[in-house]
Amino acid sequence: MFSGKCALVTGAGRGIGRTLSIELTRHGAHVIALSRTMEHLITLKNEIVAEGMKERGNGGSIVNISSQAALVALPLHATYCASKGALDQLTKVMALELGPFQIRVNSVNPTVVMTEMGIKAWGEENKAKATKAKIPLGKFCEPEDVVKAVVFLLSDDARMITGVQLPIDGGYTTH
Repeated sequence: MFSGKCALVTGAGRGIGRTLSIELTRHGAHVIALSRTMEHLITLKNEIVAEGMKERGNGGSIVNISSQAALVALPLHATYCASKGALDQLTKVMALELGPFQIRVNSVNPTVVMTEMGIKAWGEENKAKATKAKIPLGKFCEPEDVVKAVVFLLSDDARMITGVQLPIDGGYTTH
């Protein structure tokens, strides 16, 4: 599916990024995996990635990992909600600006994902119960749920999808 294509995955050391790197590799992509550690990179901006894509002239696809927190207000999460909202707006602007270069830009907006960090924060059923009750499907995401959506958005099957925020939240944002 991705044979001959190159994928840059930031945050590839753990959680969604790690699972995504493995999945893209299984589909034949050449994966450049970056992980944030104390000794390594702290940030990498998508505009940097887009410039390389524009120069190559082959089009492409960028998927930002956002959060349902960009779509709904969560108590005690003002900074997080604001930063994810900004990422979603950046996604839209990038889609508008990069579309003429055949570069699609989308974001995925998962609910709690049961990564190592997600389990640490939400693994106790008493704490998770109230949040799960707001999710019509009654459960949190697994990393694979997010990865499958990202792989779809990166693929040619999504060739006419750009500038969207895709909730992967079991229906949380339907309220």
